[in-house]
Amino acid sequence: MILHAGLIAVQVAGAWRGALIQGPSGSGKSDLALRALDCGFRLVADDRVVVFVSAGRLFGRAPPSIHGLIEVRGLGVVREAALGLAPITLSVRCKPAPDAVERLPELSSERLLGHVVPVFEVWPLEHTAPAKIRRAIEHLGARP
Repeated sequence: MILHAGLIAVQVAGAWRGALIQGPSGSGKSDLALRALDCGFRLVADDRVVVFVSAGRLFGRAPPSIHGLIEVRGLGVVREAALGLAPITLSVRCKPAPDAVERLPELSSERLLGHVVPVFEVWPLEHTAPAKIRRAIEHLGARP
């Protein structure tokens, strides 16, 4: 399955954990990924993610034609060191405005290829969004 999304990953307890960044075109997915890279995350895919199951786990990778590329609005598409793949442990949903993110939300999840993935909603342009994603991975998506 190919999704219009981004995928970034960070190491937690010695293992890579991926955050699938979803939202409409122009919502700030690539901007959020770019800021996350500056906070210690690694790029897996920008714009499109190939989602697949292997050995009973959910993974994502970039299509070969865009592996190692990220869009930087105002600059263009640039090269970025990227991981070949990462397990998807969290689904990040980009919200259109800060007040669209609930302060104390109920835990939610979604199914991707039969796997339950925790969902975390964020306003992608908030400067603390990468730190919030890291915490969400540590608390919601750090299951092996």
